Amino acid sequence: MAVRGIEGAPARSSRRGIWGWMLFDWAAQPFFTVVTTFVFGPYFVARLTSDPVSAQAAWSNMATISSITIAILSPILGAIADQSGPRKPWIAFFAAVKITCVSMLWFAAPGSPIIWPLIFMILASVAAEFSTVFNDSMMPRLVSKDEVGRVSNVAWGLGYLGGMIVLIAIVALLAASPDTGLTLIGIPPLFGLDPHLGEDARITGPIAALWYFLFILPMFFFTPDTKKAMPFAEAVRSGLQELAGTVRELKQRKGISRFLIARMLYQDGVNGVLILGGTFAAGMFGWATIEIGIFGILLNVVAIFGCIAAGALDKAMGSKRVVAASLVCLLIATLGIVSTGPGFVFFGMLPLSMDDGGGLFGTAAEKAYLLFGLLIGVAFGPVQASSRSYLARSVSSSEAGRYFGIYALSGRATSFMATLFFSLATYATGSARLGMATLILFLLAGFLLLLATPYPADNPDTATES
Repeated sequence: MAVRGIEGAPARSSRRGIWGWMLFDWAAQPFFTVVTTFVFGPYFVARLTSDPVSAQAAWSNMATISSITIAILSPILGAIADQSGPRKPWIAFFAAVKITCVSMLWFAAPGSPIIWPLIFMILASVAAEFSTVFNDSMMPRLVSKDEVGRVSNVAWGLGYLGGMIVLIAIVALLAASPDTGLTLIGIPPLFGLDPHLGEDARITGPIAALWYFLFILPMFFFTPDTKKAMPFAEAVRSGLQELAGTVRELKQRKGISRFLIARMLYQDGVNGVLILGGTFAAGMFGWATIEIGIFGILLNVVAIFGCIAAGALDKAMGSKRVVAASLVCLLIATLGIVSTGPGFVFFGMLPLSMDDGGGLFGTAAEKAYLLFGLLIGVAFGPVQASSRSYLARSVSSSEAGRYFGIYALSGRATSFMATLFFSLATYATGSARLGMATLILFLLAGFLLLLATPYPADNPDTATES
């Protein structure tokens, strides 16, 4: 059945085309789940080198460099895409870069130079974000304004489901305890992987690459793309002119401007929590791949239900309220994580037993950390999915590429500041806890500015603020 585009014109898509678009999130998420956050990232910090504090700062620096690159180039590429037309060739190119670089993480063995996995992670992270810019900019042509929040949240939920399935497979079949040599279900790791050589974590790169390749294919086969508008060289010139015009235009579209600045701030905090949360736990509690993997599975289970609920709430209440409520949850959870350590929570105001009951998450502090993590799981999907629908409701499909490019800029422009603040605080104090505390500032500032932003930020049908 055909649907109508966000501007009201008939969209060139079927349900199969929309599902192809939504499966992009399913394809992309394992890179963020098992590589960046829960398996390879903690392995890089805790097992690749003998200095976890310096390794965590290096991982943060990797995220900083990636964010600066994304912030500079995303609006330019989005504006060019608006003029050249089709998004799929861009997605295909960056997919090839991402797949190649993520696969190379297999060679990051303990004791090897850390510079190469850092370079591959930078290139993969940049390629992943650019692909997302072009995929997101297709959304206004595929679904109606009333359905955009639901579809965005369902797609995000599919992403978490895909990430969770891959993560479960890794901790059940591939990731073994260095002490016992057995996986979570009590079997030796498949393919003879040796945890002492980090192979259980390094394998996540090739797995994420293969998953991505297989599941972006439905988008290429079934989701309609924009027709070619102009030759590439002309599109570059015109796109840069359009981008300059868009920057000037933002002075009049104050609602969109405030929303993008608010998102720039709170997304920095969200990115920091996602990038550094798993490595922070690995450094503080000494969690191995199994503990980190289970932690990630629980967060993704909660995130799926959070996105399902947020999809309904987004349609009933609007994207702004969903984003604001999610930020409140993230503020509480991040404060809780920062305030938790071995034997205490809430900065020592609530002492906890140091006794280890054995098994996974054996101490009271680990259980408290887990609870705060689950609150992050509830919120971090909806805050991103409903931010995406917030902008999709606020712009027309003809300008979606450049505005989603600026949207990517708003999510990355100062995210290097969040990870940079983390690195500086960690270097200066030797405490990753104080580094994590800097993320609260970004979440709070974005939340307060969002409250003062109209919704939708700008109405594409009337070109006036609501």
